[in-house]
Amino acid sequence: MWQFLVRFILRNRLAILIVIGLLTIFMGYEGSKVQLSYHLAKMLPSSDPTSIEYNKFKKEFGQSGDGSISFIAVQDPKLFTLQHFDDWYDLTHKLMKIKGVKQVVSSARVFTLVRNDSLHKFQFVNLVPKRPTTQKQVDSIKHVLYNLPLYQDRLFNRKTHVHLIMITVDKKILDSKARIPLMKKITETAEAYGKKYHLDIKKSGLPYIRTIQSELILHESFLFVFLSAFITFVLLFILFRSLRAVFFAMVVVLVAVIWTLGTVTLLGYKFTILTGVLPPLLIVIGVENSIFLLNKYLDEIRLHGNKTRALSRMIVRIGKANLLTNATTAAGFGAFIVTSNTFLVQFGIVATLNILAIYVLSMLLLPILFSYFPVPKPRHLKHLDNDKGFTTKIIHLVGKLITNYRPVIYTVTILLVLVGGYGITKLRTTGTIVDDISKKNKLQKDLRFMEENFKGVMPLEITVDTRRKGGLLKLSNLRKIEELQDTLALYPQFAKPISIVEVVKAAKQAFYRGNPKMYSLPNNQEKNFILSYLPNFKKSTHSKKRNLLSSFVDSTLRITRISVQMANIGTNEIDSIIRTIRPKINKIFPPSKYDVHLTGTSVVFLKSTNYLVKNLAYSLLLAIAVITILMSFIFSSFKMVVISLIPNTIPLILTAGMMGYFGISIKPSTIIIFSIALGISVDNTIHYLSRYRLHLMTNHWNVKKSVMDALQEAGYSMIFSATVLFFGFYIFTFSSFGGTEALGYLVSFTLLVALLTNLIVLPSLLLSLDKWLLTKSFKKAGREVFVEEKHGELDKVVSEELENKKKGEKD
Repeated sequence: MWQFLVRFILRNRLAILIVIGLLTIFMGYEGSKVQLSYHLAKMLPSSDPTSIEYNKFKKEFGQSGDGSISFIAVQDPKLFTLQHFDDWYDLTHKLMKIKGVKQVVSSARVFTLVRNDSLHKFQFVNLVPKRPTTQKQVDSIKHVLYNLPLYQDRLFNRKTHVHLIMITVDKKILDSKARIPLMKKITETAEAYGKKYHLDIKKSGLPYIRTIQSELILHESFLFVFLSAFITFVLLFILFRSLRAVFFAMVVVLVAVIWTLGTVTLLGYKFTILTGVLPPLLIVIGVENSIFLLNKYLDEIRLHGNKTRALSRMIVRIGKANLLTNATTAAGFGAFIVTSNTFLVQFGIVATLNILAIYVLSMLLLPILFSYFPVPKPRHLKHLDNDKGFTTKIIHLVGKLITNYRPVIYTVTILLVLVGGYGITKLRTTGTIVDDISKKNKLQKDLRFMEENFKGVMPLEITVDTRRKGGLLKLSNLRKIEELQDTLALYPQFAKPISIVEVVKAAKQAFYRGNPKMYSLPNNQEKNFILSYLPNFKKSTHSKKRNLLSSFVDSTLRITRISVQMANIGTNEIDSIIRTIRPKINKIFPPSKYDVHLTGTSVVFLKSTNYLVKNLAYSLLLAIAVITILMSFIFSSFKMVVISLIPNTIPLILTAGMMGYFGISIKPSTIIIFSIALGISVDNTIHYLSRYRLHLMTNHWNVKKSVMDALQEAGYSMIFSATVLFFGFYIFTFSSFGGTEALGYLVSFTLLVALLTNLIVLPSLLLSLDKWLLTKSFKKAGREVFVEEKHGELDKVVSEELENKKKGEKD
């Protein structure tokens, strides 16, 4: 097979380059059409009960109040002075005129019910119908507004002088690229007010949060591609000191990045927070192939100066090992395909396909490019010995450690595993809706401001089904809803709820000419009078256009919603609150007579996080299983497979333990790290064991000599690749997304530990368990994955191909 591969590559060098070039142009064209995803990530499968209930809620009540409202807040004690209020009025109406804004409510555009006896109905009127011209008018507006309990602590906080503008955004625009310019226009318009009066404008709400995420994804994708390419180039040049070698390696990964963008478009996917990190991620991962291939080629040139032999040994010795290392890395990413989460499945598919593509590109491009250029002169290779001076000292030190201090190595390793195991007991599974946004980001600060003044802006919805048409007209049911709202008010994480009860209370207040003391549910006698004043009560609930009533009740007056804004709390706290609320709900609304469901973005997020963590845990186990199977292709001995997994399991234990000690919780954005890190860290194991197996056969099964020879041959590339991977992943620590930042820290740490365990623990185990490992089945080597073809035969093949090419080119 490998003879055929060498012959195929060298016989068709120009044709292969042309095909790759044309494919890259095509992929670049397709990649230029890649689009950013503007949809809220769908974590739960459609068949999940929580997902079904949420979709049912959106169908009945639309998305008003749940994920479509942005908030602008300002702390202005002078708001009710004429100049400030007029500017607040102008700001409100400017926002209302922006395309994509459906509704705006503020202290300068607030609606109330007014009793009209001549028409025998309530009129829904704007409290501020026109721009005030005198301070007396502003004072009058303030007096009326502050006597409307419906808006207190929902639209303004009298104690802190904080006022909100609530902006309802068109759902279609919210799920399109027009969202970014829309939110930018809203932000710029609001900032003008703050700039004039030197006030800090606070912004929040899911539309705003999602827009910030979209902008960061786009910005960081370009930034990290540049950083990863730059850092990789610098490190490769420091390690190899050959511009030609570094240039060839960079060509491979940059072509792979173009192919990745093209793959996203061709598969009909869009850029998300996950696929956005793939291009820089694949630069870092892909360069590992080049490091092993380059190291082998330059080492062979240094040893004998024969390009044909160097090319053949580079393809055969490293190509086989790289095949399995890329397969294991792809398995780590491919495990996400079974999670049932759309974004993770897409991430897994794109990553898996392009990791395998990188292998093909490196195996084709590097040998072909080197074949066209002359053999590096001796003066170009002197740096190898100088560079390896420090690395050689490390490898010699490792050799001494594994030869003379194995008991100490085992003792230290066991202690570290025990410490890591204890840290794992401290792990917690939790997360917040804006967890992936850095704590340093202004968005987080604004969110805390909202929580301090209004207890939060994250939506929670409760639906109550009375099981009877017109059931909501019964005063007893309205009182039950009020009782539930009073129960919710006891939780400091919840803002004031709003429901049909608030509408009825406001109607009673209006019936009594705006008396704030009458803001309460009517008695039976009052109810009939008040309902008669509500215009077309039943007709309004059937209207296709949403209004005050239809936003809270269904068309049959059977089902209602209670909307609550809550703080940005973790999933554990949300779960705890829901568990304590449920018995209280059942007491108020007996399940035998009512159907009450908790839904909304907050509940869906809770269920999604738990579901995703569970699925990702399964995917990690699957990744381990697949990698184990792939490792079995190296050895027919099960014992050797087990030994090979030990140095790669230890880093995962220590990383999980570190997360426990530092309070880094298990959540979707952190648990994916384990599958990725395992798939990458096992690469060093494969390269080392492939060299070990070869030296066992050439050294007539002398274990000690084979261990040392394998360490000498593979150790340099292991250290080089680990260095590039460490710094390549570390750049992600500069991300504004918490999950991406954690990816940088945790994977870098895992790969560093994996390097040490593969350099020290693995050889130690091979030396200590030599008799146990060298079974008959192992010696027979049923699979010849790493049995090397005779050098003379391969050299002859390469020589023939190069000579034929030279003749063809002369002709």
